[in-house]
Parts: sequence; structure tokens; C-alpha cells
Amino acid sequence: MIDISGEMQELLDNALADGCCCIVGTASGEGRPQISMKGSVLVYDPTTLAYWERARRSAMENVADNPQVVVFYRNAERRINWRFHGTAEVLESGPVREDVMSRTVQGELDRDPERTGAAVLVHVDRVTALSGEVLQEKTRRADWSSCDERPI
Repeated sequence: MIDISGEMQELLDNALADGCCCIVGTASGEGRPQISMKGSVLVYDPTTLAYWERARRSAMENVADNPQVVVFYRNAERRINWRFHGTAEVLESGPVREDVMSRTVQGELDRDPERTGAAVLVHVDRVTALSGEVLQEKTRRADWSSCDERPI
């Protein structure tokens, strides 16, 4: 089960102010990797991260081709390293985009004065430590497609 709350939410929502900017890892459809610093990462709800995509460059292009992403949070002082693995969704308009924008730190919005950015939601399915230890994982349903017997 994914539950981004408590300490995780507090640290992520204050990452930029704490000097712990998150890094988003993407890959193109051909598999070319890219990392981007995102000062606007926030906890949208207990299973979803969000960020304001103001640059609209390779990270956004990659997400369009391959929505699998990882968000890396590192707080060296507290020795905390989390990787949030999930599927990204770009929202160019609508109420969720407006909500993400309203919750984005002012410093990031100031760098997008025309507010032409997009909201990106990251639907988290796994949280890991730097060691690879799985801290949280989305509950998976049984795959009955390869079974002769199915539940009634």
C-alpha cells in the first residue's frame, strides 16, 4: 500500500525550502535517460506526487513517450534517500492543473510568470530506499489470465 503522509509529506512539501530539491528521472521512448531538478514537487494526495512543469523540454517530451518515472528525494543532513517510482500524467488544463499550480511554491511560479506550465501527476506504485529496499508498494491484484481456475 502506498501512503505518502506524515514525515514523507512534510519533507517533500518543504524540499526546496530545505535545500533538498527533488530530481525526476525519465527516459525517452527509445530508452535515453534524462534527469531534471524539480523544485516544485509536492504530495498531491497519499498515493500521488505532483510538480509544476514550467520548462517543457526533454522531461515533458519523455513523459509523453514513456510515462514511467522516478522522483528522487535526498536529505543529506538527515540521511534520508527516497525513490518514488510511478506513472506520470501531464495535465495541460482543467481543475487538477489549477489545483497543482495553486499549491506550487511561489519561487517556481515566479519563474513561469505567464503560467504556461503544466501539472504533472506521478501515480506512485513503489517507494524504495537508496539501498533498493522496498519501503512501500502498491497492492497488486492477482493476474488470473494465466490460470485455469478463476475466483467465483
